[in-house]
Amino acid sequence: MSVQNISRQAITEFVFRGFDSVQSPLVVGVVLLILYIFVVITNTANIYFVVMDKHLHQPMYLFICNLAIVDIVFCTSACPTMIGVLLVGYKTISFLPCFVQIFAFGLGFVMELFTISAMAFDRLIAIVNPLRYHSILTNYRSVLLTFLLWILGSAAMAVVPGTLLPLPFCYSNLKYVFCDYAAVIRTSCVDPNPYFNSMTILTSFLQFGTFSFICVSYIKIVIVAIKMTSNSSNKKLFSTCFSHLIVVVCYYGPIFILVVVTRMGLNLTQEERNGLRVGTILGPSLVNPFVYCFRTKEIRNKLLRTISRVDPDE
Repeated sequence: MSVQNISRQAITEFVFRGFDSVQSPLVVGVVLLILYIFVVITNTANIYFVVMDKHLHQPMYLFICNLAIVDIVFCTSACPTMIGVLLVGYKTISFLPCFVQIFAFGLGFVMELFTISAMAFDRLIAIVNPLRYHSILTNYRSVLLTFLLWILGSAAMAVVPGTLLPLPFCYSNLKYVFCDYAAVIRTSCVDPNPYFNSMTILTSFLQFGTFSFICVSYIKIVIVAIKMTSNSSNKKLFSTCFSHLIVVVCYYGPIFILVVVTRMGLNLTQEERNGLRVGTILGPSLVNPFVYCFRTKEIRNKLLRTISRVDPDE
């Protein structure tokens, strides 16, 4: 028999093989650890500044705070596993943690999309209808919207590991560097193509649906900008939206590059695929806190005041 018929109960853990061909795993692991710590510290700082300063308790900063939380969740869903594999050679993971990781990674992915879209909606209301901005998008409504997005994202992503649970598994080796849907479905005893097609439909709907909403929002913003006669107003509008546009490009850019590369039929090596995957996880999470720390005046001033209060002689 070419394929060994092993029941799911016989396989109690998975083994990561995605980093087996890495020449210097210790170096890569240290770099990954430094970047991950950087992500956690910078995003935690953003959360701290927003939570502790009552002047920042406004819809835009609440969305920035939520984005920082999402970035931490997204990176934490995958990075500790990869760091453990590279630094200490811990390559195994049992069933339950693996499926929890699939859910957490999917939740981080979808909440990035939802949060960036919510921030686009915030900018749209602020620019198209500035006089009614504070009555339309109150703090209560912003928190409620964020809470509903987390519920919607959790419900949508619970389906992902749920489709894997009933399947029998014939293999324990995972081709990738953490537990994601594509890696685990390939270890099952069934034809993975129908499952891949279903996930492609879901992710494409989420990606292109949210991206279309952002594009429509900015088309309306551009229309408002064209009607403005004052250069100072246009400059202020551009400054208001620039930070968010950087975040949009940093998040959707790698996704679309990956889609284009895949559609073009380019054969990437395992290392190249893993590198792209790590880049799509860490890249936006590294950029986002710096964008909002240095581009948002209120957070930047709060950071500078905090630093200036530190006594160097202490």
